Amino acid sequence: MAEKQQRDAERTRAELLATATTVFAEMGYSGARVDEIAERTRTTKRMIYYYFGGKEQLYLAVLENAYRGIRDAEQALHVDDLDPLDALRALAERTFDHHLEHTDFIRLVSIENIHRGEFIRRLDSLRDLAQPAKDLLDEVLTRGRAAGVVRDDVDALDVHLVISAFCVFQVANRHTFGYLFDVDLAERADHLRTVVGDVVVGWLQQR
Repeated sequence: MAEKQQRDAERTRAELLATATTVFAEMGYSGARVDEIAERTRTTKRMIYYYFGGKEQLYLAVLENAYRGIRDAEQALHVDDLDPLDALRALAERTFDHHLEHTDFIRLVSIENIHRGEFIRRLDSLRDLAQPAKDLLDEVLTRGRAAGVVRDDVDALDVHLVISAFCVFQVANRHTFGYLFDVDLAERADHLRTVVGDVVVGWLQQR
């Protein structure tokens, strides 16, 4: 009985978190209302406060969960046995796919930057969460340099920035870019996935 109650509680919390992610991504922190989240999940404000404590705590939980998603996706991609350049391509393409599949994550990041990182600064856990992503890139770059196939004048943060910039842009700016150039970036996803891999490998490859 206790185990079932725990499973039900975990399921309820996950459902609230998923709906809150959508609402905060659509309306931002200021515009989102706990009443709206309660209505969409057919629950009550009291239940939300029971699980999260309040609107701010719920938003922080949404942010942490969103960042945990991309970190988990990176760690789930096993690249130890891949050639270093193939590993870098795989990491770039996996980041591209994750961003395309989790557009709410990009919207949340954009909103948080509009607010100059006001809330993310309260989540020290995210720095610890980000470290394995840097460590993974460091390990691949080190292997690549030892094999003589990767240039030695860039570091993991450079690579992470380039991949993130491309992958975030194709989601965050799809509507403005699409209107200006009369193109649907979503329809070009397969091509753009290849492009980001080519860009990263071409840039990092030792000449």
